Order: sequence, then C-alpha cells, then structure tokens
Amino acid sequence: MDSFEFNKIAMAILGTVFLVMGLNFASESIFHSANPEQKGYAIEVAEASTGGEAADAGPAYEPITALLASADVGAGEKVFKKCAACHDASAGGANKVGPALYEIVNRDIAASPGFSYSGPLKEFSAGKQWTYEELNGFLWKPKKYVKGTSMGFGGLKKVEDRANLIAYLRGQSASPAELPAE
Repeated sequence: MDSFEFNKIAMAILGTVFLVMGLNFASESIFHSANPEQKGYAIEVAEASTGGEAADAGPAYEPITALLASADVGAGEKVFKKCAACHDASAGGANKVGPALYEIVNRDIAASPGFSYSGPLKEFSAGKQWTYEELNGFLWKPKKYVKGTSMGFGGLKKVEDRANLIAYLRGQSASPAELPAE
C-alpha cells in the first residue's frame, strides 16, 4: 500500500467523522431542548382539615372476622391454587419462591425457618404475628400492605375469597388456631 492509498483511506475516515460531528451539531441546534430547572412534576395535594395532618381512615379493605365462621374451606383450597406456584401449605412442605405456609395463622411474621425474607417484610414484622386480620390485609394487596415487599402477587379483591383462603390456611395445621370472636 503506497502513501496515496493510505491518504485516501485516512481522508475517507476523517471526512466521515467530520460529517457525523457536523450533523450532530446541526441537529442539536435545530432540535435543542432545554433541561428543566427542577426534574419531575409537582403534584398538588389538598391538606386535610385536621390542622394539616391527614386523618387515619383505617384500612381500605373489609374485615373478615364475621365471615370466618361461615367460610368455605373447599373454596379456599381452590383459591390457594393461585398461591401454590410459590407456596406449599402441607405439613413438612418446603420453602419455594415464597415461604412454606403450614401453620401460618398466629405464627410470627417473617419467621419461616430457612427462608430469606425481604428487608421491608423483616422491618414490618417486628413483634407481629400473622393474625387473621394481618393475613387479610396482606392478602388484600401485599405491596400496599407492606410497602417494598418482594411478593409479586397482586392480591385478592373479594373479601369472600380472602376469608375462604384464610380458613383453608387455618386448617393447614396440626392444631388450628381458634376463630376470633366477632
């Protein structure tokens, strides 16, 4: 390869670089968009009438205490099929993607042996047990009930489904927990 061929190749490469850079500068000047002073959008929220603090309206889900006595365990077993891909509720069942649920009612939260719980659930669990109402709230919308939980389930909207499922889980125990008084 002589110097003339080398010069032609070098000029072609340099010409291409200059052309791309020139098009970049030209398009930036034509389609320039300024960065905003503040990132994101401001969302205006009306303050509650109680001196600026929002009033606690309680849970947005229905309580299940009254439904548990008449809950259908068979229907709860059918609802559990949604859970069976990630959980095992049988005696001696192993942890899967989620913890084993045998004897879950009134068990300490985040206490299934050998299962690695998410940080938010460990933080939420401090001194708490899976009571009927804790299970009800968690099964309603897990990610809303325990913000940051790694459980990917969307929740059970129907209160009857939650009551039936909890009644089924209650039965998955050597000595089922007592039903709560209404």
